[in-house]
Amino acid sequence: MEEYSKELLRSGIIEAKTGNHETARRYLDRAIYMTSSHDVLAEAWYWMGEVTANPVEKRKALENCLSHDLRHARARRALAILDGKLKADEVINPDKMPAVSEGSRQANADRFMCPKCGGRMAFAPDGQTLVCDYCSRNQVVDTHTKEADEKDFIIAMATSRGHGKPLQELVFHCNGCGAEFILPPKQISASCVYCDSPHVVSLEKTKDLLAPDGIIPHAFTQKKATQLLVNWVESNHINPEKRVELPRGLYLPMWTFDIGGVIDYTGEMIEQDEQLFKRGGEKKITRITDQYPIMVDDLPFPASRKLSAVFLKLIPSFDLKTTKPYDPRFLASWPAEIYDVPMADASLDARSQVYARYKDKLPYMISGLNIVHTSSQNLAVESFKLNLMPVWMTELPFDGREHLVLINGQSGLVASDVPDNSQTQEEAGAGGLLNFLSDLLND
Repeated sequence: MEEYSKELLRSGIIEAKTGNHETARRYLDRAIYMTSSHDVLAEAWYWMGEVTANPVEKRKALENCLSHDLRHARARRALAILDGKLKADEVINPDKMPAVSEGSRQANADRFMCPKCGGRMAFAPDGQTLVCDYCSRNQVVDTHTKEADEKDFIIAMATSRGHGKPLQELVFHCNGCGAEFILPPKQISASCVYCDSPHVVSLEKTKDLLAPDGIIPHAFTQKKATQLLVNWVESNHINPEKRVELPRGLYLPMWTFDIGGVIDYTGEMIEQDEQLFKRGGEKKITRITDQYPIMVDDLPFPASRKLSAVFLKLIPSFDLKTTKPYDPRFLASWPAEIYDVPMADASLDARSQVYARYKDKLPYMISGLNIVHTSSQNLAVESFKLNLMPVWMTELPFDGREHLVLINGQSGLVASDVPDNSQTQEEAGAGGLLNFLSDLLND
């Protein structure tokens, strides 16, 4: 009966693709009646939705499809189009990705100026306030009652946003002085080179880049970042070889993924009869096939390749529960990098990491079973967020080259690529970084 229902399904799909919707509906209806397979039911209901133009019937068919297979990508995409969450003209052919345009392109941006005196406004490192540089007017960014929303992975993968990365220069038109200027490479915020007014890209209006979903605001000033840097240098007995630049604040992009489903596994259980064993009998091996449920929430993954080696060391020190919904006001006077790791690429690596982690742990989590085979077929990325993380950055001239130093702008943790066998202050002599920063720290 199951083979017959599959044949009915195949006939229904053929008729649907050739435009014979009434005939397709009869085949599909019969397949649904005949089968008990969730896979066949899900596919048959999906095609039922494809052969009807009635929105109510289409929604019912798609919801029935998802009730049998929650990860049915085409049904989730079709339902998103029906709900207005996805535009049909944004759906791409995965076999023919659109070419990335070359050269510069125009971009819209928000400009942040004081409504009272027209002065330049900057986001203060207190996590909640915009402050005017001239009249000290405060504007609170209220996000206490909101949480950063996660994006549907299937919907994003259906568009070029899920696969693209910024390669072109963005050109801004400043609403203050009328000048046009080019944004620094891979940044989404900058100040006009003429009137110094801060601008932040409106990524929601682009068709090829994903806008940030969440942000952890900077929590302390440059002076505190400098003190943290000095303390770290002293504790590691490092003496810089030349002048060190003050830490500069910025935001780095980071993906987080929710991954769920099951890992299919096959294991062998050895059953041994003591009496049979004493008589020289063989051990009895029973093969068991089952599934292990997986749910990973907010798995972090760097979205920028440039600083990823050191940034990876900082990621565990961020408290992701404090992430606020993204608001461009947080970036006023703070540079923020655009991601250069496409979401699609990052999701593959994130899924592989989860599978590898649980594959290694599976023999210990399922005692008494020798695991002989596992499969990640039913492990899927459910949703994702693009977050902006606060860091302070500088370079430390040491051991003949510049070493990157990053400071967590939320917790103050310092990370670097400086080797562990650093030269001591006593061996190298005093001076360097401590002398250079002493004036700032004594202000």
